[in-house]
Amino acid sequence: MYKLCVYIPESHLEEVKQALFTAGAGRIGDYDSCCFQVPGTGQFRPLEGSQPFIGQAGAVERVAEYRVEMVCADDLVDAALAAMRRAHPYEEPAFDLWKLDDRCQ
Repeated sequence: MYKLCVYIPESHLEEVKQALFTAGAGRIGDYDSCCFQVPGTGQFRPLEGSQPFIGQAGAVERVAEYRVEMVCADDLVDAALAAMRRAHPYEEPAFDLWKLDDRCQ
């Protein structure tokens, strides 16, 4: 089992979550569509050669985003990450993926 944490702009929150759920992430026992989300402010500066969804090269940008966390079974991680990347509007989505101890299952 893995835990996925991804930062999503408010405008695409439900779309990205749904893509992850459809790929099988967010399942815990007899429940699906499980996640935890917290609003916050993301900051980044697009560099020369980037094609940012928001902002312009060389300028620091601050965006209302959500930190979304959910679990994902080992055999579904690749599909979940692919779905997240397809649905996420950012050129380089920020995310973390942690392998959970077997006792967490």
